[in-house]
Amino acid sequence: MKAVSFIGHPDYLAHDTGQGHPERPDRLRAVHARLSESGLESDLLLTEPFHVGDSWLTRGHAEGHIQHVKARCEQGAPCMEDYETMLCPRSFDIARLAVGASFKATDQVFMGEADRAFCAVRPPGHHAEYSCAMGFCLFNTVVIAARYAQETHGVERVLILDWDVHHGNGTQHILEDDPSVFYFSVHQYPHYPGTGAREEKGHSQGTGATLNAPVIAGTGDDDYLRIFDEELNPAMDAFKPQFVIVSAGFDAHVRDPLSATTVTEGGFAQMTDRALSIASDHADGRLISVLEGGYDLEGLSLSVESHLKTFLEH
Repeated sequence: MKAVSFIGHPDYLAHDTGQGHPERPDRLRAVHARLSESGLESDLLLTEPFHVGDSWLTRGHAEGHIQHVKARCEQGAPCMEDYETMLCPRSFDIARLAVGASFKATDQVFMGEADRAFCAVRPPGHHAEYSCAMGFCLFNTVVIAARYAQETHGVERVLILDWDVHHGNGTQHILEDDPSVFYFSVHQYPHYPGTGAREEKGHSQGTGATLNAPVIAGTGDDDYLRIFDEELNPAMDAFKPQFVIVSAGFDAHVRDPLSATTVTEGGFAQMTDRALSIASDHADGRLISVLEGGYDLEGLSLSVESHLKTFLEH
């Protein structure tokens, strides 16, 4: 059995998004309850994250954006300007703690403390753009984690593999002229946020380091796995990533209220297996995953359980 780190913190529950919001604390409560009831929690290395300094946030964002989020939280603003990315006074620090989980996970896999790691965090991150928050996301955790791996652990090439049902517009746009980080996204299209067409392949020196695989409503396990086998694997044979970061949104699940795809928890297990194979083939097994979306509590908790079981068994 592999050593798998599960990185969480009670403060993630304190990011208060208000009554009726889909990105709510109950998401993490459901995950923890499922892992406890199944007994899987006892097989995991339970790990606490740390807050990153504000300077690390500049690896993905403009200083003005960072200060704007901080100021709105200090002022008690209920949300960012998109009216759906909710805030409470503690949200800035909790978002820094989410980034810190990805740093802790990265350190663990590079220092041999864990074979792979899952970051059970809130708020999510992949919609956050260089200069603005959106889509429930304040800071782009996976982008900043990729920069951390490059600067701290000497990694040259990073794969960000995003299977959230929504395209990670922020991740793509921040990185689209950078050939050292390959961004792959399989997502429902057309769907929020409206980006992620197949023709979007990056800009300038980064052309070719973005691979979008848009799918239509109703797409399920078999088509997702075919995309991994026929599109992602050949691209990775050429790119040869030295580190894999999964933007692990589970809202493509058939039960999810914010999508129309039909992926099952078994499908997520098989996608996890393929991600681990890429890491094994090219990155000495180094892989972390960071929670993004997933809004049906049963679908989310079952999918995270399948994801972690595969981490342990692969």
